[in-house]
Order: sequence, then structure tokens, then C-alpha cells
Amino acid sequence: MNIRLPAEWEAQDAVLLAWPHEGTDWGYMLDDVRPVFAEIILQIARFERVLLTAPFAAEAGDFLAAAGVDMSRVTIFEMPNNDSWARDFGPITVMFSDKPVLLDFGFNGWGLKFPANHDNLITKRLKEQGALKPNLKTIGLIMEGGSIESDGLGTILTTTECMLSPNRNPQLDKSEIEQAMASLLGARRVLWLNHGYLAGDDTDSHVDTLARICPNNVIIYTACDDQRDEHYQELKLMEQELEAFRAPDGSPYRLIPLPWPKAHFDEAAHRLPATYANFLAINGAVLVPTYRDNDKDQLAMERIGQAFPGRQVIGIDCLPLLEQHGSLHCVTMQLPEGVLA
Repeated sequence: MNIRLPAEWEAQDAVLLAWPHEGTDWGYMLDDVRPVFAEIILQIARFERVLLTAPFAAEAGDFLAAAGVDMSRVTIFEMPNNDSWARDFGPITVMFSDKPVLLDFGFNGWGLKFPANHDNLITKRLKEQGALKPNLKTIGLIMEGGSIESDGLGTILTTTECMLSPNRNPQLDKSEIEQAMASLLGARRVLWLNHGYLAGDDTDSHVDTLARICPNNVIIYTACDDQRDEHYQELKLMEQELEAFRAPDGSPYRLIPLPWPKAHFDEAAHRLPATYANFLAINGAVLVPTYRDNDKDQLAMERIGQAFPGRQVIGIDCLPLLEQHGSLHCVTMQLPEGVLA
């Protein structure tokens, strides 16, 4: 098959983000969240380019410049956005006969939970405004980037909770989803997780909050060591599923557990979905979300560094992102080599 979904750690042209503004759910806490976006963009720009969408480009550009971002590495495209979760509405890039093609899947606010009329059009508008070079294919399926992990060699890791959600693609059963992944993403096999969740997660258990495929047949995953915690049993069952998976060569995956972050809650005492698995691999580095818990943060960075030898590991305080139930990987979408116009 000549279709391939690249692994995240392969060469990239840029990373896409969408700016938080008054019209998003961030409106009440922009002073807290914009510095997080600025720091993410500053760190990415050290290694590669950044594409940013914003309804008012000058406002976003002024903020980033004042934060010390190298603006020669950032291109801002002016367009509306409902929210800032670029992972889930950004283009999914596949290689077709070694040339990139952009797949524009439908995005319906994680199964009709939130408005997505602007976000669902961002990939199309970026193409129309000349940001993206490859051909763009509009796909009549709902699929979010955070719901799939690829090893670049035909293995897709996903969760049944998300991919079989009745508000996404109710016309398709599990085998038909697998067929779609084969024809669209070049999947030769799909590894399904039936267990694992995070309280406060709006995505129906996106795999990028739970388990991540890394180079050299490594899977790094969220583990809970507190038997009193509500997540303990489900994450233990997920761990057992990971232990049963086999890499393409038939060997077990090398599993690296991530530390369990201390519990964080919003003002209404609802638990927030803190996870170290929501890291982003970029050219020469890995950006790791941290949550102001020094020992756990440091251990998470060390373990992610084990999975990405030779890359700089950079921690970014993402505690404010939890307020809207996501983290670092969720607000970014990598654009592989050959995608930028």
C-alpha cells in the first residue's frame, strides 16, 4: 500500500496552533492562558516554523512579540476560531507515494458537545489562503488527530470509547472504521484500547491523553499507582492491554509508565484531566506539559527523554490549559515536511 501516516517524530515543516481570544471558552482567563500559548510558540519557533490562526492577527502578533517570540518564524493567518484545540481540527497529513496529502476530516466538537462551525473550516481556509502546499482531500468522516497514534509503519493505536462513539460515525461499525483507516491512513493493523479514561476529559478518551507510540517500538503511557484513586482499575486494565500488544516484528512493546499527576480541580470541584502523555515531539525536541508538581514533572520529563534519546526535553507549565480540559498536545498539530507552501 502506498499510503502512510507519518509518525509525529518524523521531520516537520511547522506546528499549527489557534489563538485563544474573547470569543473562545478561554475568554474569562486570557491573562492566564495566553502566556502558555506564547511559551509553546516560543519553544517551537526555536526548532521550526509556527502557523497560527487568529481572528485579529495584529493583536496576537503583538502579544507574541512582547513575549520574546522570534516572529520571523511565525506566520499568522486571520480567520475565526471557536476554540484552540488544533490537534482535533487541523489537517491530518498522509504520505501518498511519498508525497504529502492533507486529509480534512469532519470535526463536530467531539461528538456534538461544543460548537465547531469555524474550527471545522480552518484547514480549508488555510489552504485557500495559501498556507498549505499539498492537495487537500475533504473526508466525509469525523476523526480527530488526538484520537489516533501512528508509528509511521502502518500501526494505528486508538480507543474504542472515542472511535466508536455514537455521535461521531454512527453508520460505521468497528470493522468498517478499520477499513476506513486502512484506505485513508494506510493502516495495516489497528491496536484498540478498550480501557483507560481521565475524569474531566471531553474527548471520550483520546489516545493522546493515555498512551503514545514512540520510536523503536516503545509505548509510553499514563499509569496510576494510587489504589484509592478512581482511575486505578481502568488504567491498570489499560496497562494489561498494552502488555498484550505486539510490535510489527512480533516482540512485546517496551512500555514506559508515566507518573500519576496529583489531582487538580476546577472552581466547581470537578476533576481536571492532567496527563503527562500529552507531549509534543518536534524537530530535535519534545515539549512536555508540566503541572507545578516538581518531582512528578521532573520524572515525567526523564521518562519521556528515555523514549526520545538525543532530543532536548523541554517542560512547559500547562496547568492553565487543564481549565478547559486539555493540555499541550491538544493545542498543537504538527505539519510534516513538505506541507508548508
